Formats: sequence, C-alpha cells, structure tokens
Amino acid sequence: MTDQTHYHSILLVEDDKRLSDLMVEYLQKQGMKVDAEYRGDTAVQRILDTQPDLIILDLMLPGLDGLEVCRKIRPYYDRPILMLTAKDEDIDQVVGLELGADDYVIKPVQPRVLLARIRTLLRRVQCQPDTNLSTELHFGRLHIKPAARLVLLNNQEITLTTQEYDLLFLFASRAGEILTRDTILEALNGTEYDGLDRSVDIRISRLRKLLENNPTKPTGIKTVRGQGYLFVADGFTKGESHA
Repeated sequence: MTDQTHYHSILLVEDDKRLSDLMVEYLQKQGMKVDAEYRGDTAVQRILDTQPDLIILDLMLPGLDGLEVCRKIRPYYDRPILMLTAKDEDIDQVVGLELGADDYVIKPVQPRVLLARIRTLLRRVQCQPDTNLSTELHFGRLHIKPAARLVLLNNQEITLTTQEYDLLFLFASRAGEILTRDTILEALNGTEYDGLDRSVDIRISRLRKLLENNPTKPTGIKTVRGQGYLFVADGFTKGESHA
C-alpha cells in the first residue's frame, strides 16, 4: 500500500542551510517532494506561484520573518502552514496561530515529531468529513458547504485555514452538544489535551472574530465554563456580520 504522504509537495523555508539540507533529505526519504527556500521575502512569491501542498515556515528569517510571510500569504494560500520556532514562548505560537498558521514545532526539531505533524496536516486536508457531503448546513446567516469546504456568512465567502474550517465543521455538525477540549483535540489532531495547549482557544477566538456580531459576547460559539464549548444552532439567525 502506498503511503498517503507520497507525491505531496512541501516547501521548506529555513535560512539555516545545514538544518534545511538535513530536513529535506529526511522528508524526501519519507516519500515527499521537498524544495527549500532560504529567505522570507523571496519565499512569498514562490509560495503564491507554486501553491505547495504544505509549507514549513521558520519564524526567524532574513528579508521577512515567518510571521510576516504568514500574514502576506494567508489570504491567497489555503493549505497547511507549519511554523518552526526556536523560542519556547507562548507569544510566538499564539501570534502564529492568529495569523493563520495551522500548527507549530519547537526547535530543536525532532524528525519523527515533525513527520507526524506533517502527516496529520496532510491527512486532514485529504480526508473528507464523515458526514454526507451533499448535506449543507444552514444556521441563519451562516452557510457551510462541506463538499466544497466553503463557508458563507451573509452570502459572503469567509476565508478559513484548514484547521479553522475543520473546527467550525465539527461544531456545526454537533450543534447543541458541549465539546470539551479533549474531544476537540482528539477529533482534529488525534491528541489529548495536556492542560497547556492553547491552540483550541486561539482558533475559537479567531472564528468568533470572523463570524460573530460581537466576538466578546458570542451567541454562536459559546464557552461553557468548566466544561468546554457549545455551538448554538440559532446563534447566527439575527443581525448582520460585524465586518
């Protein structure tokens, strides 16, 4: 059986050439097609021109840093972005996720960890939701079309990252059910909540900013203190978008 990671194209943006060469060699041995770029400013146009299946993006880069690269490409690139950071600090991870990165790995990079994260992101893109793709979801102003992975708010398309879409679809397909962080992380990443992971909260905050009239007083995606999050079916039935 052929591994599903074969034939996927990856662009590695990393200015440490020795590290870059090692990562490219390792990932190519795993059956991936990997190209390297060493500067942030030149990476932007290359990403937009080639549209690789996944980007591995270092935080510290010459020309433009990884956060700026992410900010510039995200409106025009809807595939996974995996960020590398040498700083074990929440702020870098939080900002990266808020700018649209799908995941992050902290240096020094463990090859097996990196490979597992890449495979998870690629699998998430490749796999379709388990529900009937012909079943579109309507919640007042909010309209989700699973077959096209398309989200409309007030008949206007909303641009979401892969994980943001998957999170929204998970909520919408289980409307009225309280979902714990454990449930969400298991569904999206196949991992358990370790008590420290803030990625779920960050993505929910971003979804609220994109979808809610008043993100500070959400009516569609509510926090249930001490339990988790609740998607309210009629939470998008009134008013217009705040955008």
